[in-house]
Amino acid sequence: MTASLRCMRCGRDYEDDGRRVRCDCGGPLDVHFESLFEPGMVAGRPHDLWRYREALPVGDDIITMGEGCTPLLPVTFDGRRLLVKQEQLFPTGSYKDRGAAVLMTHLHELGVTRVVEDSSGNAGCAVAAYAAHAGIEADIYVPEDTSPAKTAQIEAYGASLHRIRGTREDTARAALNAIGSSAYASHVYNPWFLQGTKTFAYEVAEQLNWTAPDTLVLPAGNGTLLLGAYLGFVELARAGTVHHVPRIIAVQAARCAPLAAAFAAGLDEPVAIHPDSTVAEGIAIASPARGAQILAAVRATGGSFVTVGEEEILASLRDCCRQGWFIEPTSAAAIAGARTYARAAAPSQTIVTAFTGHGLKATDKVAGLVGSVEEEEVDHAGSNV
Repeated sequence: MTASLRCMRCGRDYEDDGRRVRCDCGGPLDVHFESLFEPGMVAGRPHDLWRYREALPVGDDIITMGEGCTPLLPVTFDGRRLLVKQEQLFPTGSYKDRGAAVLMTHLHELGVTRVVEDSSGNAGCAVAAYAAHAGIEADIYVPEDTSPAKTAQIEAYGASLHRIRGTREDTARAALNAIGSSAYASHVYNPWFLQGTKTFAYEVAEQLNWTAPDTLVLPAGNGTLLLGAYLGFVELARAGTVHHVPRIIAVQAARCAPLAAAFAAGLDEPVAIHPDSTVAEGIAIASPARGAQILAAVRATGGSFVTVGEEEILASLRDCCRQGWFIEPTSAAAIAGARTYARAAAPSQTIVTAFTGHGLKATDKVAGLVGSVEEEEVDHAGSNV
């Protein structure tokens, strides 16, 4: 399937050798190709994300561990039913496997033998796993305070782990400086990753009998799930498979919300902020590289941003665990945002959100956070006796 790279800023096209990070003008690159997918093509195919292979710009020699087709289940919060995609059930425990599977397939096709990636954790786990499955060496850069469960997972796959002191942006700079002759398997910069995450939209549409929900509520750090979902639904709407692109509600932690602030101010680029620490480490991105695209996607769908505080995140984490859903704190941030949005939404709206990562990614952190919420509740109850 013919595909090329196109700059989102100036429109310049490039052939891809697996090593180009961005356009010469500094703009982010996207994959330019035409999807040939039609719903009838899935008949008799395995229930994984490759059932939509005519929508994916890679060949037939795929790198796969059976990823995709996660359940879309009703979950009730505050008396309101939401449809929650169970993305924590992927092989490495997060939706990032969607992007890693397609990206690593593409890099394997190009003959790449070594990759570099920077991540707050989950993307590093996914890239490390799929690189191992493809026989590709991987160097994974993470902030030094990344959850131990995630760093252990990365090392277990045989990747070389590099812990970087400083901000998430410092980690990205360290990875960029280390690329050399390797390919940059970035879930942020490499657009083939978004080609994988767009299968989220294809699965949701199929699970809703080839219709689109009214609203998607998704986390917005670097925006890889949000942008992928937007891309997928735009393709489906353009083909006439669904009748509309869902409204996108982007969720940010109040302590690190450069996109929400930009949206509120009517700006097209993220604002400069001084972020505070948040339990939602996966979306604690002060300078998202594709921030302008995220803002444009939200505006194009008539959507908006929701910011959630630490108490809201912790309450949603506890409530999910008490319903049997063991998720990591960043997932709880998305759920907190979905609950906030749902309170003001029309009862007839179909709202889809996601559990983006498994609680086993951050077991010690989850245990401490849920325990602290319970202690506060006990203290509060005692004060009312």
